[in-house]
Amino acid sequence: MAAAETGGRRGVLHPEQGASRFTVTPVAPGPTLVPYLEYHWIVRWDVTGQPPYEQQVLSHPNVHLVFEESGPLVYGVIRGVYTRRLTGAGQVHGVRFRPGGFRGFSDRPVQDLVDQVLPAARFLGPEIDALCPRVLACAETDEMVRLVEDFLPTVPTFPTALPDPQAALAATVVDEITRDRALLRVEQLADRFNTSPRTLQRLFAEYVGVSPKWTLRRARLHEAAQRADGEADIDWAALAADLGYADQAHLTRDFTAVVGVSPARYTRGRPH
Repeated sequence: MAAAETGGRRGVLHPEQGASRFTVTPVAPGPTLVPYLEYHWIVRWDVTGQPPYEQQVLSHPNVHLVFEESGPLVYGVIRGVYTRRLTGAGQVHGVRFRPGGFRGFSDRPVQDLVDQVLPAARFLGPEIDALCPRVLACAETDEMVRLVEDFLPTVPTFPTALPDPQAALAATVVDEITRDRALLRVEQLADRFNTSPRTLQRLFAEYVGVSPKWTLRRARLHEAAQRADGEADIDWAALAADLGYADQAHLTRDFTAVVGVSPARYTRGRPH
């Protein structure tokens, strides 16, 4: 389950429904890992004696390393809605890489990891398998983070040179997409960074995994879902215009194709 942005739950669908079942604790990385990581996220849950709970997440353009009971796994960008099923009580420790931040740990472009869930040992060495139960046995968040932060710089694939400027550029472009809602087209984005759409597409394929167009579209859907979760009455036509859609029908098709239900039905599923 990917956490939302630091301090929030952007991307977590119907977050108020899960609030009584699990907590998400984001922790900023230490200085050594800042060029590569956005944050750690620790999810703890307890649904003992209750039916299993399924939490859906509208993913971000980030690779995640997750320490979980089945072992440590690397999650590429999940283009659809990711569903995590919670049973009993437990915890997982996740690491959200900056867009572009995982490229140095892999021998292949990040686009090859899209919609993939792979053993972390393939990228970070077999020692990570022994680390996983130690991380999950920790009762304190700070101790979990310390173990992971001490480990990552020791893996054979840890970048030893200065941070890759192309990776830093990829992170900057994605940050700009998230920050500036006026950016609606790849051509606008290319102009903003004094480059061409084709160059941006190559950059994203190598370092982010998904395309600039996908990232722009996902940022709009995150905004739509967040508004649907936070507002009692939504003018969907006005929101569609605000997000740069041609009309409300276009927003409805886009939202339904990814989330699986229409915006109106999604809002009706929110607790009142």
